[in-house]
Amino acid sequence: MTTQELISQAYYAFNQRDVDASLMLMSENVSWPKASEGGRVVGKQEIRDYWTRQWAEFDPRVDVLEVVEREAGKTDVKVHQLVKNLKGDVLSDTELWHVYAIANGLIERMDIEEGEGVLEGSSAAFSESIHPK
Repeated sequence: MTTQELISQAYYAFNQRDVDASLMLMSENVSWPKASEGGRVVGKQEIRDYWTRQWAEFDPRVDVLEVVEREAGKTDVKVHQLVKNLKGDVLSDTELWHVYAIANGLIERMDIEEGEGVLEGSSAAFSESIHPK
């Protein structure tokens, strides 16, 4: 499978809420950002648990706009991210970059670049529902 196919399948599975199909594309010790909570999770079960919590509170959809393969297994993916609350209200509609480390045909790590650097805390996309105005 090419990197482009891997990325396409991963986003398709995420948007379909098919956790098993998503996790099949990841290594056992995959490291993933918790965009709606801040911090990171490591491992497939932790991602399953995190996504289950996230989808119980939000309705995110992420579509690939561009894939740029870099050296050393790094891949930058420009995405359109639409986050709604469960009532259907739009919380965020933005473009940002997801940065992947891929090894042996599997996703090893994903980081989110929002603004001027790698996101360390929770994403602004989720902040309005967590901290309403």
